[in-house]
Amino acid sequence: MIPGLAGLIVSASISEHYLDIMPQAPVPSESRVVPRWIHGVTVYQTAKEDSQLNLIEYSSVGIFCIGLVLGIFYLERWGKARASEASEEDSYLAHELK
Repeated sequence: MIPGLAGLIVSASISEHYLDIMPQAPVPSESRVVPRWIHGVTVYQTAKEDSQLNLIEYSSVGIFCIGLVLGIFYLERWGKARASEASEEDSYLAHELK
């Protein structure tokens, strides 16, 4: 999950950077005609910049979701194993006290 969160932070910082440096009107001579809405402001970027930022955002969300599912799976298996160990310890202690 941490790599996914890191990717989301990176994409957010790139978006903030785009907000500062990108034009707020299309510039066809520079191929900056693809709109991106950042905090209610429309900036125009190239198709390559748009696809790169989209790739970072979507892959970060995907990595985060995979990490979340694996974490839940791991905790569920670990929790069952710990419950089984505790049950065995309780039965052993009960047998020893008799």
